[in-house]
Amino acid sequence: MKPSLISLINWENTPLLPVIVQDVESHEVLMLAYMNEEALNLTLQSSLAHYFSRSREKLWKKGESSGHFQHVKEAYLDCDSDTLLLKVIQEGKVACHTGRVSCFFNRIDVETTPVKPICEMKNYNINDKIYHIIQERKSADPKTSYVASLLHKGDNSILKKVVEEAGEFCFAVKDNNKQEIVYEAADLIFHTLVALGAKNINPDLVSQELERRFGLGGIEEKNSRNDS
Repeated sequence: MKPSLISLINWENTPLLPVIVQDVESHEVLMLAYMNEEALNLTLQSSLAHYFSRSREKLWKKGESSGHFQHVKEAYLDCDSDTLLLKVIQEGKVACHTGRVSCFFNRIDVETTPVKPICEMKNYNINDKIYHIIQERKSADPKTSYVASLLHKGDNSILKKVVEEAGEFCFAVKDNNKQEIVYEAADLIFHTLVALGAKNINPDLVSQELERRFGLGGIEEKNSRNDS
């Protein structure tokens, strides 16, 4: 993309530019993502796709967790200068976090089995894996999925489980039973992730908040919240 074309983008009107990503050889649409100005500049400078995650609220390089980088070969701005098309070589032939070639594998016009993953995405952290599964379970049958049943029942049922698991965790700590403490902590974290997923809050935002607090004294951290 020529530098003169970049100047056509009105970042005030479109702070996050929708980006359609297409395989340069097969022409298959791989995914839809978003770029802020910094992500676009990094992409053009490095020829590696960088995006802005709306759920994590931060910049990310495609493939930084999975190793499935996108090498940008062509970039096109649309006629309104508010949407971008990238043609890429997809490393590993996998664009989707589910291990599928494309993020668009759920057909809604007919009943059909989704395309099977071609690989297992092992490099994502477990919280991220669980969060994405929770998002997928929102459209699953509550009769066949525990997470879907919780989501279907709503906030009260989800929060009841969080409180219940918090209590069981506390009893395990009180009993000083290491195995039970680990088991109940996992239950508590899992149901907390369900609650976050129900509200579309990526657990990475919690990690970022912990990172922000790291090195701050308790009083200092509390005052920083009051100041904001």
